[in-house]
Amino acid sequence: MSSVHQESLFTLEDLLNLSPQDTYGFFFNTLDIRPFLKVVSKKFVLGAPTQLNYTAMLRSLFIRVIERIPTIKDLRKRLKQSVEFNLNCGFTGSDRIPSEATYSRLIQKLQGSAVFEQTQEALVRLAFQEGFLDASTVAMDATHVESRDRQPEKKKVDVEELPTEIPKKKRGRKSKAEREKWLQEQLEIEANRPLFEKKVEEQLPCTFTQLRGQIPLAPEWGVKKNSAGKNVFWYGFKAHLLVDCKSQYILTALLSSGSINDGKMAIPLLKMLAEHHPELEVKQVLADAGYDLAPIYKQVEGMGAQALIDYNRRKESLVEGKDKYFRPVCKEGNSYRYDSCDAKYNTLKYTQPKECTSCPFNDGTCQKVFKIKRDSDPRKYTVPARGSDGYYDLYKKRTAVERVHAYLKEYFQLNNMRHRGTKAQVDFYFSCLTYTASKLTVDRWNQTLERSAKKVS
Repeated sequence: MSSVHQESLFTLEDLLNLSPQDTYGFFFNTLDIRPFLKVVSKKFVLGAPTQLNYTAMLRSLFIRVIERIPTIKDLRKRLKQSVEFNLNCGFTGSDRIPSEATYSRLIQKLQGSAVFEQTQEALVRLAFQEGFLDASTVAMDATHVESRDRQPEKKKVDVEELPTEIPKKKRGRKSKAEREKWLQEQLEIEANRPLFEKKVEEQLPCTFTQLRGQIPLAPEWGVKKNSAGKNVFWYGFKAHLLVDCKSQYILTALLSSGSINDGKMAIPLLKMLAEHHPELEVKQVLADAGYDLAPIYKQVEGMGAQALIDYNRRKESLVEGKDKYFRPVCKEGNSYRYDSCDAKYNTLKYTQPKECTSCPFNDGTCQKVFKIKRDSDPRKYTVPARGSDGYYDLYKKRTAVERVHAYLKEYFQLNNMRHRGTKAQVDFYFSCLTYTASKLTVDRWNQTLERSAKKVS
């Protein structure tokens, strides 16, 4: 008699719902905190001995994210009240509970280091080597993160400081000399602007290190359209993620001010992926209409991949002889069908619509095949072509990045960033790194279950 074994899947929710001792054990078997210890520990043997248990403090900060403990104050309260929790974090009976100021100094040390970024890279590399991700199709998007900083008050205008007479503008055209002077002033103003206030194409020649150093991190007012098409305002930051669509691993993650446009953070995310993970062969990059900018297509093509970005018309009218997906149309208005892409000549091939075979007005003059160069406009002509089934099937995978945003906010404290100013970046990295380590833990556990099931059968 044969027995049927149903595959047992272990999820992130299952890991978080396990008993604390099991959860922490599995988690810290995956996450190596020794690099963090090198950053925060005492650098020299000389001087007063360190009385703090840095290992337990670091473990407690990661456990705070897993247990969804809102503040450091609540974390200390839990450590004092629960002996079991205290021991699970790694504190011994002789250790005193660190103060909030001590935790703040520890976080300050972590803030100025690259340990989060390096550990995230190491975990992604491990996941790739163990076969849990291939990153052939990736998606990027941003989500809003509110800040705990006080919202700036509106500036009060002093009436006495206002000029009594407003100078009148000179009417009519500027003279040639005045226009040249004005153009020169505009060029100087544009040249002196910060990089992320310039056009996106200015980022292309820069390295990721150069871009990283100029990303604005101060909390600012941001605006984003919700699912109902209404503007939603918040004061704080934006979390930008590049995610593997199949496995939902975070490949690269960056934090910026809330006022930064989503499209201006695409090139840093892509350059970070190319520089830190050259072993990953990306084939498709998916994004919504906020990323529909020509320099982003150029950056993706430079990585040897194809960009599938929802088209943003920006008040453009329809092209004559083309439908809304830029496919040629016949005399009766039927759209030609996307057939294939010729990689050698970089052209899209469209074939005659099915309706033309039975059309009574078809006198044989309708063109049977159209070939369009992708270089004519990479935004309009993608691979697969817009409007085709292949395009829709691939573009549906973009929702993976939205699911990761939801996981981070619901389970990993992304919507509960307690630190102010640029120190909030540490909270962001704690959330992303805890998610990645938990994801790798779950995948390893599922692999173990599958091997056990095969042995039993």
